[in-house]
Amino acid sequence: ATESEMGDVDLTGLPEAPVDSEDEEEEEDEDIDRTSDPLLGRDVVRECLEKEPADKTDDDIEQLLEFMHQLPAFANMTMSVRRELCSVMIFEVVEQAGAIILEDGQELDSWYVILNGTVEISYPDGKSESLCMGNSFGITPSLDKQYMNGVVRTKVDDCQFVCIAQQDYWRILNHVEKNTHKVEEEGEIVMVKEHRELDRSGTRKGHIVIKATPERLIMHLIEEHSIVDPTYIEDFLLTYRTFLTSPLEVGNKLLEWFAVDSLRDKVTRVVLLWVNNHFNDFEGDPAMTRFLEEFEKNLEDTKMKGHLRLLNIACAAKAKWRQITLQKPSRDSPLFFSLLGGSEKGFGIFVETVEIGSKAAEAGLKRGDQV
Repeated sequence: ATESEMGDVDLTGLPEAPVDSEDEEEEEDEDIDRTSDPLLGRDVVRECLEKEPADKTDDDIEQLLEFMHQLPAFANMTMSVRRELCSVMIFEVVEQAGAIILEDGQELDSWYVILNGTVEISYPDGKSESLCMGNSFGITPSLDKQYMNGVVRTKVDDCQFVCIAQQDYWRILNHVEKNTHKVEEEGEIVMVKEHRELDRSGTRKGHIVIKATPERLIMHLIEEHSIVDPTYIEDFLLTYRTFLTSPLEVGNKLLEWFAVDSLRDKVTRVVLLWVNNHFNDFEGDPAMTRFLEEFEKNLEDTKMKGHLRLLNIACAAKAKWRQITLQKPSRDSPLFFSLLGGSEKGFGIFVETVEIGSKAAEAGLKRGDQV
């Protein structure tokens, strides 16, 4: 809190502790804490920005990338484009509010992104627009002569910008094609991959999926994944809700692929990750519960006992306690479900079968439930 927010805080009664320490290890810990502070983190970014492009190290560019990816101006750019832009950007500060940055009709030579403060663009027709942190203005990626439409002036003190020269901006955005690979089917682009290098040694490099049709994203679950994209399956299972209407679209494909011997292990890995990471997808959806039962039966039929054991362990670990009340019209009425286990069998009591459409099924009783 700032001093004004703190006011007169009563600190009596707090235990006293030595403030100064000559212990070098403690000082190192303090340095680590300091860099994790978001405000001081921006100081680190500023240090990187103030360096000349030729003096920026790979570590500086990584720091800038981490900061820039949060800004709307860079949102729809690929990682390689952002990296290139970070390597050539120049930092500028305008101290005073009301300072004119660009005049109406002035020839443009840069693309600007606001890092701090607010600017106002006053258009010749009398309209105006305010831009704040993360917004951009200036040239479009073209080598044609371009002129400013309106006047750009700062609205507050200490406005900070990064600027990228027209030549660099055009070159980077127009050479993005060499870093992407487009997969076409029947004349339509169904997937776009971007080539990335994750370290300076050049050993960890490959193509990572950046966009695709829903059908192609599902298919990629069982394809070979790049060394630079080892968590594709986990990412897909976390995000598919945003582009698929039902998880059964994935489930039905997995059951279909399970019939292919060469795909069986890959399909089983996907299902095990799904159950382990998002068990509520199955527990709260009767159709997905049936999918899981069918998949379990497939594992039994193909004698994949190790995988079956892993599936049962995952289900047992992720299942939640719940209370179910069943009412019988009379003592002699059937239960519509059967049990398995007990002390004479040496394990707990489990529901073995539930009659489809029965009162027990409607109440939510499921095969595999432990009583």
